[in-house]
Amino acid sequence: MKLEELEALGLKDIGNVFHNLSYDELIQHELKNGEVKQTNKGATAVDTGIFTGRSPKDKYFVDRDPSNKYIAWGDVNKKVSSKIFDELLVVAQEQLSSTDLYVTDVFCGSSIASKRSVRFVSEIAWQSHFVKNMFIRPTEPELEVFKSDFVVLNACKAVNDKWKEHGLNSEVFVLFDVENNIAIIGGTWYGGEMKKGIFSMMNYWLPLEGKLPMHCSANVGDDGDTALFFGLSGTGKTTLSTDPHRALIGDDEHGWDNHGVFNFEGGCYAKVINLDGKSEPEIYGAIKKDALLENVVMYGDGEVDYEDGSKTENTRVSYPIEHIANHEPGLNGGHPKNIIFLTADAFGVLPPVSKLTKEQAMYYFLSGYTAKVAGTERGITEPVATFSACFGEAFLPLHPTVYAKLLGEKIDEHGVNVYLVNTGWTGGVYGVGKRMSIKNTRACINAILDGSIQNSEFNVTKTFRLQVPKTLGDINPDILNPRNAWADKDLFDKTRDDLADMFIANYKKYQDENHTDYAPYGPVVGS
Repeated sequence: MKLEELEALGLKDIGNVFHNLSYDELIQHELKNGEVKQTNKGATAVDTGIFTGRSPKDKYFVDRDPSNKYIAWGDVNKKVSSKIFDELLVVAQEQLSSTDLYVTDVFCGSSIASKRSVRFVSEIAWQSHFVKNMFIRPTEPELEVFKSDFVVLNACKAVNDKWKEHGLNSEVFVLFDVENNIAIIGGTWYGGEMKKGIFSMMNYWLPLEGKLPMHCSANVGDDGDTALFFGLSGTGKTTLSTDPHRALIGDDEHGWDNHGVFNFEGGCYAKVINLDGKSEPEIYGAIKKDALLENVVMYGDGEVDYEDGSKTENTRVSYPIEHIANHEPGLNGGHPKNIIFLTADAFGVLPPVSKLTKEQAMYYFLSGYTAKVAGTERGITEPVATFSACFGEAFLPLHPTVYAKLLGEKIDEHGVNVYLVNTGWTGGVYGVGKRMSIKNTRACINAILDGSIQNSEFNVTKTFRLQVPKTLGDINPDILNPRNAWADKDLFDKTRDDLADMFIANYKKYQDENHTDYAPYGPVVGS
């Protein structure tokens, strides 16, 4: 590439520039630099340092016109002044000057009408590898004429020594300047900051064009029927969308424009804690050469211990989507036929599958519920309800109702069926009941996708007023209605109403005169 392009970014005395290296070249650099180790399956494994997850409290947007009129400022989207951004830009520029650089050019979005071109600059080879895995790799002719819409300077070795003076959260900084189309990262090596940073930007750009960005996985059947799977981490989004009988469009981030559903990414980013080759053979088989593991425990012979979460429960792998044999080559599909909201309800209250009305879909989309359980985060010893608007609030620069409104319009326009599927607990809360079996969850998903659930008779539950099938294939009917699965019915009723109160309290922030109120379609205690 032309050095002038990097010098225009404020970088000086640039050493060697490794531009759009192949996988083989990147792996050679990673090994030579001592950045990774190699597993006995040919994958590379990296430790991301003290940060084994994102740092959402260190993420800021520059307070600048006109984006400041669209961004929903608050705990999720925090302001930083242009003056502080410019100071930290210099810190990043100095870190990336007088050194060798890895530059990777990619696309975000497989839709010609909606994609963005992104350039990543780093001094770490494995971070280029991660980016190459996670985004869409341009063809050689596309690279010859590549012009970036957005640039990420990943100066992970730099820190902000003036963070207290700046009034920021810590020495880590993940900053976005929307108007100048640049982001800077410092103080954290975690690769997911790059992936989710661009996802946040797509969540800013697309709604302003009337297009819906989504934190969901997607697959498509032989008949061209597209399905979307929304869900927070740990709900089974990646596992359930990776189906040997359906082509995978993508496992995490998608858009929905006038042409249909399209993947933002060219790879997958799967959790691997307790990964089992028998229950998740596609993901297990994808961990081979070119895959990049994060923070796993590996023995001297290159064998990975997926059950060992001593470094973090958030062990992960990124790999090109081509590692999934049954994937959709174009990374896109038509307008969806079915939408599935996944939740891991650790309170054992929600049914394994419920059919939602359009209004209920809006309520549960804005609620974005799941539950954290012991072991997922420090200090958690019992179930904790988690609400994340649109199943991805951390990545929404605009108000959540903007995305909900777009979803509702598209559900109406295309006649989409919407379901709520609980992959969590049944028969009692976490520690008393048991986790829904993958077999039963798969049966629920299959009944949705093949349409057989439409032939069921439905009951309506109390309080949450969800439509649940009386029978569904070979699933025990007592599991389909969660109250029947509890030995202590009075305790179920109390737990159900307690969870309903949490939903009601969370939803109050969406009840004002500026937005359609879907609270009447949520739970009502005593109903």
